[in-house]
Amino acid sequence: MKFTEIRSAELIDSLVQELGFLPFFTNEIEGFSIEENCPPELWFSDTLEGPWEWKGPIIRMGNCVYGKFFRGKAGYVSLEWFPDFANYRRDGYDFDARFDDELASFKDKTVYDTVTEHGTLLSKELKKLCNYCKGGNKGFDTVITRLQMQTYISIVDFEYARDKTGKTYGWGVARYGTPEELYGRELVTGAYKRTPQESRGRILAHLTKILPDAAEMQILKLIG
Repeated sequence: MKFTEIRSAELIDSLVQELGFLPFFTNEIEGFSIEENCPPELWFSDTLEGPWEWKGPIIRMGNCVYGKFFRGKAGYVSLEWFPDFANYRRDGYDFDARFDDELASFKDKTVYDTVTEHGTLLSKELKKLCNYCKGGNKGFDTVITRLQMQTYISIVDFEYARDKTGKTYGWGVARYGTPEELYGRELVTGAYKRTPQESRGRILAHLTKILPDAAEMQILKLIG
């Protein structure tokens, strides 16, 4: 699959609305990523903004959800398709029910409960509150990635350090929240009336249609 060359946050937002799903990085399906369709000079430029800097603005446009959704790697899912995506990935469980059925760890619950209690938290704030620091808990990246893959947590923005003139610099720090906090529970759980397998079938049929050259196994690996 080949897109128009990606040179703006607006185009990424438009593509997500058109396609429903858009991985950030190269994956099983050739051409189906931002990485493969954005010019190299926009990735690490001192003068031009590129896909790294666009992530926050795209999230703030309010049309999609961003997180580590595709085999533990980042990508976007449109609000149109996120309810089915969440229904499938959560396998019919709200987080508390998953924990009650012993399908989630205490570490997962601690991180999830801390995020829901505070609304949103920067990654460094979340680590501190959950004791992921020197001599404390280990495995934060594993926990936060798993919660994103299950769609209980998403990245709601990125924040940057600023110099004396107010100019941003360095890598953006992720701010985490629940999709329900950002987009509303009614929208996020809008596909709960379907079974998880029905949602999986809808997603598979949709991606098969827009990715006619991709094998079914490739699509299934991508959606989990």
